Amino acid sequence: MADTPFDTIEGAQDYLRLLGSELEVVRTDIQEDIEEAAQDRAARRIDALHIVDYKLKQLAQHVGASRRILNDLRMLRRLLDADRDVVATVSQQPEEAGPARS
Repeated sequence: MADTPFDTIEGAQDYLRLLGSELEVVRTDIQEDIEEAAQDRAARRIDALHIVDYKLKQLAQHVGASRRILNDLRMLRRLLDADRDVVATVSQQPEEAGPARS
């Protein structure tokens, strides 16, 4: 199986972290483009850039929500792994002798 960023929850989290960072950079660039278009009095371009900024903001919110969901899944996996370890440890312990019967 080919290694992808989504082979593990942690890999997917890293990917979404990088995507979120890049979205911030792009939104900053779009703000600069909006300011430039305002100086040029390019109304249609400003409108289009505002829509782009809005869509980037939506995407950033979805990425943030996805990161939180992945974090929840990672924590649940750790809890389940810990429970499995406890069950395995208990099942491997020898049974203690009960009270002596006469």
